[in-house]
Amino acid sequence: MKAEQVKAPRWEDIVFEYRNKAYGAYFIRKSYSKHVVLGWLLTILTIGLLVASPYIVEFLTPEEVVDDKPAKTVRYTDLQPPPPIQNTPPPPQVNIPPPVKTIIKYLPPKVTDKEIVEEEPMPTVEEIKKVETGSEDIVGTGEVVFDEPVEEVVQEAEDPNQVFAVVEQMPEPEGGMQAAMAWIGKNIKYPSAARRMGVEGTVFVGFVVDADGKIADVKTVKGISAECDKEAERVIKMMPPWKPGKQNGKAVRVKFVLPVRFKLAT
Repeated sequence: MKAEQVKAPRWEDIVFEYRNKAYGAYFIRKSYSKHVVLGWLLTILTIGLLVASPYIVEFLTPEEVVDDKPAKTVRYTDLQPPPPIQNTPPPPQVNIPPPVKTIIKYLPPKVTDKEIVEEEPMPTVEEIKKVETGSEDIVGTGEVVFDEPVEEVVQEAEDPNQVFAVVEQMPEPEGGMQAAMAWIGKNIKYPSAARRMGVEGTVFVGFVVDADGKIADVKTVKGISAECDKEAERVIKMMPPWKPGKQNGKAVRVKFVLPVRFKLAT
């Protein structure tokens, strides 16, 4: 055998020499070069078609026939005259008559046989200054006469348990309101639960100042928490007696509302 007749082995034959060539990988590797060449040819053909497509479309499209007719010149004298302007007369005015007014016929005076009462002459200014005027002329005798006995005015007994909202002299703590607020700030204790939760605000406590100045009927009007409300009520109940409120010079029970503020130290 000559050396020219001996073919050099391909690289896929060397890789799959002692392997199963019936497996699909050997066939794919063997036909890889053909597929690459075929892919390049299809790519070049596609690009060529895309580039040549405008020329192909222009070649296949028939040319439009242009009718070159000379432009027609229109002169002003060739136009028809405009239509005449018609002067339309305005509509006739309609005279609307004014509304008819109701007129009452004049009635002549009637003559009767009844006596006409002459009116009393008016008093002069000087007469009015001397005496008081009235609907009738009354001459006084100078005596005062009581036709009916005058009933004795009996004052109703006041209810000692009545609670007033506003009186002539409102109740006041001993030493004034500033002393009372200082006493509350000294005796109040901030609840531990409210301190941990950071609860702050003002509790409005309502109570009644009795006629002897003692605090009674303590109740929270507007609160911020259960612990702070109870502490505010406790402090108000412990307050010393106040100066009672007075109505008509008598000590009475008066309703009062006092704010108690809770604020954490920063």
